[in-house]
Amino acid sequence: MTTTPLTYTHKTSAYFSALTQAIDKKLQRALASPTQRRDLLQQLFADIALEVDDRARDIILGGEDTSGVQNKVPLCFYDVLADHFASEPDERGKSTLDLIVQLWSQPFASHIFALLFHKWLFEVQLDSSDLLLRYSSALVQGATNVFWIDIQTNTTHFRSLFLYLLEDVALVPERLRKIPLQAQRDLFLLLSRFIFLYNLAEKLESFFQNFPEFPNAFLVGGPADIFVIELTDQLQKLKVEPVLLHYLSQIKVLQGLELRMTTSTRLKTCLYSFTSPGGPMYPTRAVRHAAWDALDFLFPVGRYPRHVISLFFRLLYPWYWPSSCWNFVWSSLHAILYSVTGLIFPSHKLRDGPES
Repeated sequence: MTTTPLTYTHKTSAYFSALTQAIDKKLQRALASPTQRRDLLQQLFADIALEVDDRARDIILGGEDTSGVQNKVPLCFYDVLADHFASEPDERGKSTLDLIVQLWSQPFASHIFALLFHKWLFEVQLDSSDLLLRYSSALVQGATNVFWIDIQTNTTHFRSLFLYLLEDVALVPERLRKIPLQAQRDLFLLLSRFIFLYNLAEKLESFFQNFPEFPNAFLVGGPADIFVIELTDQLQKLKVEPVLLHYLSQIKVLQGLELRMTTSTRLKTCLYSFTSPGGPMYPTRAVRHAAWDALDFLFPVGRYPRHVISLFFRLLYPWYWPSSCWNFVWSSLHAILYSVTGLIFPSHKLRDGPES
């Protein structure tokens, strides 16, 4: 992902100076007030995650015309602050970083660090390997936390952070090697869990090619196996229906991947767990149908026996029988209506008719 370098004018520099001072003041207040620390850090996180308004955008872009394409691209404060700190990594952001380090163990500290310093970490030269590992671990932890916020709210507010970590770090070996090997592994596991959320499945091939070496690869398998293992774990944690449906629709891109038998069975079992009502997943009807579609698409062999077995298991949930019967009747009537309409008006197709 390429970002347009910030154009600094006297007005722009003064604005960024005021922004960083405001951030430092809130961090200092959090240090001085243990009882209000969590609330203050949460407020600061919300502030830097906000989208830049038109007035601030005009100042940040250095007076450029903001009525064109740039104005249509979402721009958040953390985007421009991350660019600001990374443009001169040895000078800018030192005071802010020192304050965050003092609040390291507090909630939202890793969130703030990930948003503000995710670009800085790959531009600065750090001599201490321990410090580099510490910052890298905080970046992965903070990014995990903010991506889960997107899942819980069914948004992609932090997509630019994900894009940077994927396209400008994971897929760029020279930059990836700036962080320790363990941090590289953790980063790839993180990206594996959220790559479907941000609609970047087309990057999977190059993503697999850049996978770092894992010590347990002999037992687990290659990059595709590790990716699918992380993905199945992620699926079982998702509770927001629209997000789960999105993942189940995206998962079809896995067709044709060469997986170990254990990994393939793991994926099949995960999808199958979403096809039946009741525990442990308690999926909705929409989720059950999406899971069946994905399962039948990825594993066409044994499709009909699976459906027969599932039908017998449905008999164990008598409280679902009325709704199942009603949905069956309604689907049948809908299909009949669609067929009759097609016979009467051959050139006419219902927009919401069933797919062939």
